[in-house]
Parts: sequence; structure tokens; C-alpha cells
Amino acid sequence: MISRLRPFVLLLLAFALLGAACSKAPGRNDSASTSLSPSGARPTIVFMTDFGTANDAVAICKAVMVGIAPAARIMDITHQVTPFSIEEAARFLEAVSPYYPAGTVFVAVVDPGVGTSRKAIIVKSKKAQFFVLPDNGLITPVMDRDGLDSAREITNPNWMIQSAISSTFHGRDIFSPAAAHLAAGWDYNLVGPEVPQLVRLTPRTSTITDKGIAGDIIGLDDPFGSLLTDIPGDEFKQLGYNLGDKLRIEINKKSVTLPYVKTFMDVPVGDSLLFIDSRGRVSVAVNQGNYSKKFNVETPGTIFIPRKGAPLKERQIDRHP
Repeated sequence: MISRLRPFVLLLLAFALLGAACSKAPGRNDSASTSLSPSGARPTIVFMTDFGTANDAVAICKAVMVGIAPAARIMDITHQVTPFSIEEAARFLEAVSPYYPAGTVFVAVVDPGVGTSRKAIIVKSKKAQFFVLPDNGLITPVMDRDGLDSAREITNPNWMIQSAISSTFHGRDIFSPAAAHLAAGWDYNLVGPEVPQLVRLTPRTSTITDKGIAGDIIGLDDPFGSLLTDIPGDEFKQLGYNLGDKLRIEINKKSVTLPYVKTFMDVPVGDSLLFIDSRGRVSVAVNQGNYSKKFNVETPGTIFIPRKGAPLKERQIDRHP
């Protein structure tokens, strides 16, 4: 009886060994999978684009990811980034990434240079988060805050879609599969060569002098139409204002009077206000209204806030020669 079972047992063993060998896909290192989910939790991919939701692009990219890493959770930042606005995407990525743990894989595809010589890269931060994106400066604010561990160019074809690479849809063909392979535990060091220097954005920063602060309107908090500025709340507080004060400021060089308050309902419905938003920056809004639409203010724009007691007309700041 034992002699009759032996060939069957040997056949089963051969199939088991073959399956183990096939699971060792090129570019994968099983030990890497533990680095992405040390607690044994499902790997997380966080996705952002300027593709919008009126077409099938986002759904296609997610399908590619799921096909490679079916166990991964795919979460969205937004797909409504202002088209081609690398600066806006960088701001969103900087704002969201601190709330995710080490090992999270971020995919950010705002890529006006798609199909050109710009590099497709994976960046690892010193917080052990991974960012799959074009090398166009999008990662700058995150690296300035968290520090750069390393960066690699995506050149290994095993990390890309296993069909012809389009010149205009790298979100599907390069970034999505690379992110999914990371989430599936593939060895990041095998994706391609190190990138010694990343492209950097030149961030806009407010300017403070003895006359006041000059800054930029860097975005709109849609759908509410609030104006987001690059003026830090700590710098604004150096101007001497107290909650309840009325400020005479300039928005796009037009004089505006606003109360400085803590939150929206500190003014009547329909009234405007100036406040420090949840990200710690000066913002301007209408209580239960849309400031941008009501006063026809779009980005980019400028804002100037004088020091308390300083006449607005005496300002001597020109940040845009």
C-alpha cells in the first residue's frame, strides 16, 4: 500500500515546489512585504490625480492596482486637483500624508510632463512612507518636512504594466503598477537606479516686514470658496491683532474690511470673516457662503495685511517685481 502511495505523494510535492518557485516573481523580495505592513494590516495605497471623475481614467488605474495587489486598500485624496497644478497637488500631499502610518504607498499623478524626459520615481521618506510620482517637484514639501531616505527611478519593466507603455497614460502603465507591486511586497531596491537629486519646487512664502505681511492666495477651499493663503497663523499673530478686531486689508490690491474671528458662526450668516484655518494659515471666508464666487476672487492672487495701527496706504512691500 505504501509503495502505491509513494508516486502520488512525490507528485504532490513536485507541485508544491513548483508553486513556491512561481511565487518568486522578478523584483520581489518577500522580506520587503513586512516593511510595508509591520502589524500585519492590509497594505494601503493612497491615490491622487488631476484626472477628474468625468471619465474612466481613475477606475482604470484602480483596476490595474487591484489586479496586482488584491489585498490592498485603495483610498483617495482627490482626483479634482486643478489640472496641471503641481503646486496644489504638493500642498494636498503634504497635508494628508502625516495621518497615514509608515509603509503607506502614495500615488500622485499630476504630470504635465508625461511622455517627456522627466523621470517616473519612487521616493521613500525617513518616515518610511513611499511616494510613487513624477519627478516634477510634487514631493518637495513632504521631503522638506519628513526628510528623504532615498529615491529610485522606475525603469524595471517588471514593475510596469505588462503591455505596451503609452506615451500619455503613465498613471495606468507605470505609476499604478509600481505602487501595487510595492503594496504586494516587492523589493523597492529593484525598481531601478537611485536618483541622486530630485526636482524641487520653489515654494511661495509670505513676506513679513515692519509694515505688515504680504502673501499669496494659494488655493480655494472648494466647494465653500474660502481663500487659502500662505500666511502662517503664527506670523499673522505678530501683527498685534486680537480676536474681534476689524482689519482693513488688501485682496488683489483692493481694500477689504474683515473681522478677525475664531470660526464661521462668529459672524452673521452671509458675512465675511478672516480666521486661522485648521492647517494653521490665514483664510478668508463667507459664513455659509462662497467668498470666491461672491467677490469674484480666483487663484492665483495676492493678500496684504498691515500691522495693527499701520495705515494701509503706507505699505512699501512689493513681492512681485
